[in-house]
Amino acid sequence: FFFTNSCMLYSIDLNTMVRDEQTFTVPFLLDVEVNEYVHALVAYFDISFSNCHNRVGFSTGPEDKPTHWKQTVFYLENDIPVSKGERIEGTIACEPNKSNPRDLEIALQISFEGKLGSVHSKQLYKMR
Repeated sequence: FFFTNSCMLYSIDLNTMVRDEQTFTVPFLLDVEVNEYVHALVAYFDISFSNCHNRVGFSTGPEDKPTHWKQTVFYLENDIPVSKGERIEGTIACEPNKSNPRDLEIALQISFEGKLGSVHSKQLYKMR
């Protein structure tokens, strides 16, 4: 069950990508659709291989056909009490780990002011 809309965070063209594009910080806005408590944010990717004879693509989104790829769940230290019509704002920053560039260092910053409470937090995650 989803409490907000989804939004695209970052787009990469693997045909033209350069090393510096692995590091990014992007803002996000999520519009709340129900009265509930948000315990986590979920990230997923869509991919399209378009420089082929037969274009191929898929989504790892939670509403799409399952693949062996899964969504990434960013559990929050504090639940966010949200009401329909409110907005969760934030930024997500991602960079390769300095000692193992296949690992990612992720910082999630959230700013929320709602009827039932507010949350202003920054959490750090490691993806291996």
